[in-house]
Amino acid sequence: MPVILATDLIVLFLLGLVVYLAARARLDESLKPVVRELKGNRLAIISMVLLSLYSAVAVMDSIRWRDAVVDEEGRPVHTEAGSRVYSAEALSLLDRAFSGLRTETEKTYSAPLSRRHFVKETVERPDGTLARDYPPLKYPGTHLLGTDKVGGDVFLSALKGVRTAIVIGTGTTIVIIPFAIFFGVIAGFFGGVTDDVIQYVYTTLASIPGVLLIVAFMLLFGQTGYQGGLISDREIYLGLFVPNDRLFWLCLILGITSWTDLCRLIRGETLKLREMEYVDAARAFGVSRLRIIYRHIVPNVMHLVLITFVLQFSALVLAEAILSYIGIGVGPQMGSWGNMINTARLELSREPVVWWNLFASFLFMFGLVLPANIFADAVRDALDPRLRFK
Repeated sequence: MPVILATDLIVLFLLGLVVYLAARARLDESLKPVVRELKGNRLAIISMVLLSLYSAVAVMDSIRWRDAVVDEEGRPVHTEAGSRVYSAEALSLLDRAFSGLRTETEKTYSAPLSRRHFVKETVERPDGTLARDYPPLKYPGTHLLGTDKVGGDVFLSALKGVRTAIVIGTGTTIVIIPFAIFFGVIAGFFGGVTDDVIQYVYTTLASIPGVLLIVAFMLLFGQTGYQGGLISDREIYLGLFVPNDRLFWLCLILGITSWTDLCRLIRGETLKLREMEYVDAARAFGVSRLRIIYRHIVPNVMHLVLITFVLQFSALVLAEAILSYIGIGVGPQMGSWGNMINTARLELSREPVVWWNLFASFLFMFGLVLPANIFADAVRDALDPRLRFK
């Protein structure tokens, strides 16, 4: 039985957007110089490959279904009403692809690629005597980044955090951009009372500490619904859709509290653009205001949107880690680099130090944020005709 979370729609939207942009870049003659410029940038190609790998992991972790419960003889279990009984655990393609790492757990901590436990235990020697030693692992040498306190594979935990990071970065930006473009362009183009009202709204919102709004919102809306882990039948609508998702509410409140900066930039740029000669010429020819906004204003503020998108994406990935660290981010059972960092907080104070949880989350976070910035800079430079034809 398939299961679709509200945040899965964000990942599928991102996948569709990437396919659309790739097809347009292939068919649109005006974009072919941009494509050639990107192909000549080796660093941009490497970054694109890394981002594609992260996106593939996020898509695999967004396609999930529940298996039917079977009895000891392998026959499906049915309720008294005759309907099939399904497991409460919805496993994704990623879970099934790495089923070995998911099921081959150890007793407790083990270092990366170790063959023995990280802590000493009382073991029985071949001669029957007892001694304190490091017992062998059940699956020696198979855990690339070691195991955590309950014996789970850290590498798989880091992979599960990829979807959360991409959903936070993309989903929040989907909320930010329409708000910022609409209010910023309207305020800058029309001016007067409209400009004053919009400025008052986003200045008031920006004056409230964002953390306080996030905490209040998550306490109101983020305490119920799907928190990660098992899915109960009362959370599922129409047999497959789970609309109440804590990660979705986190994306929404981060978007509501983060659109003001981009709105201010777009308003300032629109104030400049509305005085340009081509806008005056459009007015002289009787072009409507909405058409001027659509054809001349919005396309000329998209460079700000692109730059802000990447900066916000990187900042939001880091923000999710911080919010999960202080306990108001995603649920504790959901894969998250912030949850891994929160776990590492106590592990770094023990002796000997368990460092691989922090290292894994840092490595995967670095591997997403840096290529995103490099690739966006390359796209921005390729789209800038002043740099392209130098």
